[in-house]
Amino acid sequence: MPALTLGAIGVVFGDIGTSPLYTLKEVFQPATGVPLDAVHVVGACSAIFWALMLIVSFKYVVLILRADNRGEGGALALTALAAHAVRAHPRRRRALLLLGLFGATLFYGDGVITPAISVLGAMEGLQVASPALQPWVVPVSLAVLAALFAAQRLGTAAVGVAFGPIITLWFLTLAATGVQQVAHEPAILAALNPLHALAFLQERGWQVFAAVGAIVLAITGAEALYADMGHFGRAPIRLAWTALVLPALALNYLGQGALLLRDPSALESPFFRLFAPQWVPAAIVLATLAAIIASQAVISGAYSMTKQAMQLGFLPRMALRNTSAREAGQIYIPAVNWALLAGVAAVVLGFGSSSALAGAYGIAVTVTMLVTTVLTYFVVRHGWGLPRAVALSATGFFLVVDTLLVAGCSVKFLDGGWFTFAVGLGLFTLMSTWARGRELLLQSIRSEGLPLEGFVQGLGASVSRRADRAAVYPVADPATVPHALLHNLKHNQVLHARNVVLTVVFHDVPWVEEARRAEVRALDHGFWRVALHFGFMQPPDVPRALALCEAQGLRLPPFETSYFLSRETVVPTPGAGMAGWRERLFAAMSRNAASVADFFRLPDNAVVELGTRIQI
Repeated sequence: MPALTLGAIGVVFGDIGTSPLYTLKEVFQPATGVPLDAVHVVGACSAIFWALMLIVSFKYVVLILRADNRGEGGALALTALAAHAVRAHPRRRRALLLLGLFGATLFYGDGVITPAISVLGAMEGLQVASPALQPWVVPVSLAVLAALFAAQRLGTAAVGVAFGPIITLWFLTLAATGVQQVAHEPAILAALNPLHALAFLQERGWQVFAAVGAIVLAITGAEALYADMGHFGRAPIRLAWTALVLPALALNYLGQGALLLRDPSALESPFFRLFAPQWVPAAIVLATLAAIIASQAVISGAYSMTKQAMQLGFLPRMALRNTSAREAGQIYIPAVNWALLAGVAAVVLGFGSSSALAGAYGIAVTVTMLVTTVLTYFVVRHGWGLPRAVALSATGFFLVVDTLLVAGCSVKFLDGGWFTFAVGLGLFTLMSTWARGRELLLQSIRSEGLPLEGFVQGLGASVSRRADRAAVYPVADPATVPHALLHNLKHNQVLHARNVVLTVVFHDVPWVEEARRAEVRALDHGFWRVALHFGFMQPPDVPRALALCEAQGLRLPPFETSYFLSRETVVPTPGAGMAGWRERLFAAMSRNAASVADFFRLPDNAVVELGTRIQI
């Protein structure tokens, strides 16, 4: 438990832990209309504290962490859980899949904003140390981010060991500096009374949405508690939040509020003004390390999300590298890495400061939170089988709060909030197009293909030449004859002694136990049908899984087995299906998908690829 709790502190809470760098300053920006006086400082700190309590403590720690998909959490895991709960209602299931998919795509917008705003917020301490360094904030931020993304190919194992102690030191520093300021101005402790938060929000009138849009910055990163549950478990995350993270954040926000009560001019940078001048350089170094760790957690999350999306059929195959021989979850996807770096560099150059970037931050996070609440209702109601009244009482209050948060962030839409929304919408278009295209492709294969069992029965002894080897034909539809097999028979006029029609099935659960991995069925005349089952968190190592078939009577020696792959060239055609532009998009994605051989970890010297053209 201590080791897991320390790891959770380092990985899970980096994002929400760097929010004090910029949150309180944004509440009192001119755009929010909040005056900087004692009453409003206490009210703002109270609103931030109770946002942490309601959203993070009550919603995520108490409720959402219970909705685990066999130990795994996150947007796609929850989507799969909710869709499975309503599997008896196909239309409702499809709607939940699309809703969850849209919520998941917004995570990538967060993955672009979080590294940019965290590192910029840390580097802005340079201008506190010396105003002459202000022009260097953006260049130094870009250099730090470029080095971070360039290091991803090396893996996070070595760096990860230091994450926990560094972030623990960060939270202890937050708490210590907060306590020091609260001791000087104990009147700020009135912010613990929720009535001050309610009075603060009610007084704002229609401008309450602008204030809420700034306060929500304090809870960005809350989704990480649920997304990383599979890495550390429910208990360590709850312990870390309750024992260290929540007290440290609360004390630091109260400390910043106490400082503003005594010295309103500290609003320029209330976080770094908590430190004595001689300690500001050390604070900048620690804040930079915390920002890098917060960014690393989001980057690693983007890799994991992409892998899950590929295996659930929402994205084409991409080149993927495991960076650890011991931890299957430590992966590196070059295409995602460099796309994220390009996006992060663009927003750093385009926005230029954490204050400007704060306008783009929040809307993606709050919409994701709203989607999570909706999906949780269906899990509670249909998955757990609890009465409707219980499900509504468990999620209804959070649904109202999340809706208010989304409305608060929506006022920043034209100030930059459109960016993350555009990223999410673009990715949603790609993912939904790929999923629908694969459906149409499978329908085309079934309509044009020959039934496998009839083909095998009619084959008889008509093929006298048999190669004394095994041939494995991976296919999407096991009921039809593989195109590669037909090509092999037509051009080479030979069959192998053992012919395996292989289907790889990814389930909407994170893990499938090894006892259920291989499903073998013997057909006639040397033909076998094999289905290999994987969860969406498992690497699809096909040769290793095929070795399990020997227990069911099918022996496939590695050096006597060849893999014949059908590489489909998609041909868009007018008619039913998708719009023309979506069919052309799907065809382009299909052409650029990574190799099946690499994805399924097939041996390079045993693979034969044969092409075929399929109309959709």
